[in-house]
Amino acid sequence: MNTPNNKRKKESIERIEKVFIDLLQTRELNEISVSDICKRAGLNRTTFYANYTDIYGLADSIRDKLENNLSDLYQNEITQGFNSNNYLKLFYHIKENQIFYQTYFKLGYDNNYKIFTYDTALAREHFQNKFIEYHMKFFKSGITEVIKLWLQNGCQESPEDMFEIIKSEYRGRVK
Repeated sequence: MNTPNNKRKKESIERIEKVFIDLLQTRELNEISVSDICKRAGLNRTTFYANYTDIYGLADSIRDKLENNLSDLYQNEITQGFNSNNYLKLFYHIKENQIFYQTYFKLGYDNNYKIFTYDTALAREHFQNKFIEYHMKFFKSGITEVIKLWLQNGCQESPEDMFEIIKSEYRGRVK
């Protein structure tokens, strides 16, 4: 493998993603063109198409990176099959990656995201195995809206404060 080319490819991808995310802060997705991105990134269209099929492929790639990055935070839990309910890690991650989360939500990925997994075993225990789907929907919607509001307010509260808010809303079910 030609390492300089790999480095150049990585740098090109980073530039494309940065320009795309910057443009998304002031425009809607359908108002952004490949030409806009390439012009601002100082790259050729062929470089863009060598890495993405189109704008939507680029958006999906950014979503996948964020979801994989977040999944890595909880990898021990995933592999060991337990749920620590440690949302403090999540809030720190959000605070450190605000622009990515804002982009994620702006692109509408919160309607079908994989960021949060719901502990159905714990829910069955807490809710006597009744109406689990409703509890899951309530939890997902609630935490999503709390995160969006926090982002909208510039993450002024600390991750610890946000964790306390979640804990208080779920009456001690979150440790």
